[in-house]
Amino acid sequence: MTRAARVGGIALLALLAWQALVTAFALPRFILPGPGLVLETLWTSRALLAEHAFFTTIEVLLGLILGGILGFASAILLTASQLARFVLRPMLVFSQAVPVFALAPILTLWLGYGLWSKIAMALLIIYFPVTSAFFDALMRTPPEWLELSRVMNARPARILWHIRVPAALPGFASGLRLAAVYAPIGAIIGEWVGASRGLGYLMLLANGRAKIDLMFAALIVLAVLTLILHAAVDAACRRLLES
Repeated sequence: MTRAARVGGIALLALLAWQALVTAFALPRFILPGPGLVLETLWTSRALLAEHAFFTTIEVLLGLILGGILGFASAILLTASQLARFVLRPMLVFSQAVPVFALAPILTLWLGYGLWSKIAMALLIIYFPVTSAFFDALMRTPPEWLELSRVMNARPARILWHIRVPAALPGFASGLRLAAVYAPIGAIIGEWVGASRGLGYLMLLANGRAKIDLMFAALIVLAVLTLILHAAVDAACRRLLES
């Protein structure tokens, strides 16, 4: 069975279970609309959903790109400098002790209601996984490779870029795959706190007007976007590791 067939089968089972739940408990549409109504809303509101999905996608992509670059650079710095490890690693751990959700209002206050506060939220939520995964991989370079390079009098910079980094790319790829899933969370949280567009904003707007079918439609679009982003990042990582 192909992957597409498996995904389609799982989606069909989920829809059937959803409809069975609505029918069995006679749930009103303002509590849980049926899948038929949500699919109808997906079609009739496709232009509205596409408009808000576009802005959320931009926020997620920029946050992912910037977070990946910053995580890569931070891991390299931590590997190359003992002073950086002494100073930055406690700060990284401390950054995870503060809930990212609590920072959303502060970022909105500082950066406004536009794109940048949402990009910053996405960046913050993926920065630690990318940095941690890549740094751990850099520090797990096979010892015999490092010993051979020292015997050949290789400079530390050449050891880092020609041995450690290529050996650690699978770890960096794992961090990026996690980031592809986490980045939409940061963008949506930012939109919930303050925004005038985006899928998170649309979900709050629909909920406030008791349009639960539209809220579920926006949620489905967000889930599909996340799956597409994860698949694209996974394909890019596979291509990078095979090259």
